[in-house]
Amino acid sequence: MPPTQTQPPTRTPAPVAPSRAVAARGTDGAVAPPVSRRHTRSLRRAADRSTGATPATPLVYLTLAISVLLAAGPLYYMVVMASRPNSDITSIPPPLTPGDQLGENISRVFANQDVMFAQAMVNSVLVAGLATVSVVVLSALAGFAFAKLAFRGRNALLLIVIGTMMVPVQLGLVPLYMLMGKLGLAGTLPSALLPFLVSGFGVFMMRQYAAQAIPNELIEAARVDGASTTRIFFSIVFPILRPAAAVLGLLTFMERWNDFLWPYLTLDAEHPTVQVALSRLSGGYYTDQALVMAGTLLGTLPLVIVFIVFGRQIIGGIMQGGVKG
Repeated sequence: MPPTQTQPPTRTPAPVAPSRAVAARGTDGAVAPPVSRRHTRSLRRAADRSTGATPATPLVYLTLAISVLLAAGPLYYMVVMASRPNSDITSIPPPLTPGDQLGENISRVFANQDVMFAQAMVNSVLVAGLATVSVVVLSALAGFAFAKLAFRGRNALLLIVIGTMMVPVQLGLVPLYMLMGKLGLAGTLPSALLPFLVSGFGVFMMRQYAAQAIPNELIEAARVDGASTTRIFFSIVFPILRPAAAVLGLLTFMERWNDFLWPYLTLDAEHPTVQVALSRLSGGYYTDQALVMAGTLLGTLPLVIVFIVFGRQIIGGIMQGGVKG
């Protein structure tokens, strides 16, 4: 018999890993163009760096730079003038770098007995601070009442509040001054504070915010749990109103701090505010511009500090209100 021939065993070929250069097929069977390794890495880096925001163009950067220059330029020049002697302020061309006399000029401002700048700073802090607290609290209470509480005459009272915003402040100066005189407060610090403990604009602003930000179901649920109206306001409503309250507080503080006309009319020489003290610095036959700039710098610092302290909360509140749907 012829010898039996043994067939070699058949081997199944091992699967070959597809190369990165091999074209990938889509769901429809179409062959996609090959993607190089460099292009893949660049796409991966772009995806890692992406934050979902539209990239800024050079025109955007230029616009921002011009805006910052226009906003911060006067403040920087005020610092330069406040740190220079009076002779440098009138020089041509004017200096553009700070000097070394800032401390001396500030000391001269506080040493001026006719101005009483230290007392003016304390008075302005008291008037602006107390007015801010009062306006925020009373406006929040009134805004919550107008937005979420049902009572007779609500719309009519709201129209009256809005109507007070249309009356210019100058028309009420003479009646207010006569009223302060009859109350025995003319010339004293309370006369600069009492007429501004509440604001029609603040009431309207808080009413609009409360009407949109506070759902009626939340208040009804609190009433079902047995909470009183006062408890609902301080535990539920006011925390929701904090962003609007922060904005209103900043605007009120700036308005009271920068107010000049009413304190100038109602306060005597022994109770000035910052703006009245600055008018005394710039008055007279000879004006020391370095002294005026130093006083203006001191009067601006509290506003900058308030914005730095509460600016993040204000901006965060605005952004939080902007994303609510």
